[in-house]
Amino acid sequence: MPDATLVIIRGNSGSGKTTTAREVRRRYGRGAALVEQDYLRRVVLREHGGRFDPVAPAFVATTVRSALDLGYHVVLEGILDTAGYGDVLHRLVAEHAGPSSVFYLDVSFEETVRRHFGRAEPIPVSAEQMREWYRERDLLGVAGEHVVTERTGFDDAVAAILHTSGLARTAALTPCPTRCPRCAQKAR
Repeated sequence: MPDATLVIIRGNSGSGKTTTAREVRRRYGRGAALVEQDYLRRVVLREHGGRFDPVAPAFVATTVRSALDLGYHVVLEGILDTAGYGDVLHRLVAEHAGPSSVFYLDVSFEETVRRHFGRAEPIPVSAEQMREWYRERDLLGVAGEHVVTERTGFDDAVAAILHTSGLARTAALTPCPTRCPRCAQKAR
């Protein structure tokens, strides 16, 4: 759908992309789909990464396109490394008739480790494993790609993504949890 907005938030493991994407969607309200690479790859497909003919890039792209076609804004987040996802992401941005914004959370390795082990529930990986995955400044290289540095505070990053992408100027179906009856009931 041409009016639907595509927001892509990428970065290394532990950079804060999942937390940021979830807050962008929460602040926006209903009408924005959150597509998490790790959930689709690890839970739905049970893929573990690697370069052995992965299904996840095509599956992620199909999920994003479906939500956009149904009129949802989409916040796609994940490591989404250029080696494995670059072609798919370039096509998503090029083929989407509506606005697209790409954000890269540029966080040093040391800071990603600190953030990871500061999580309420860190995934069971070592700093050495994280070092193997780490890709310094793995930019997608699309026009207008926005780099969010580690010095940017969480609230500032979320606000910048909402405003830069245009979601802040787009009315939600209902802002959660103020008017959405189901969310309001959960908040009690």
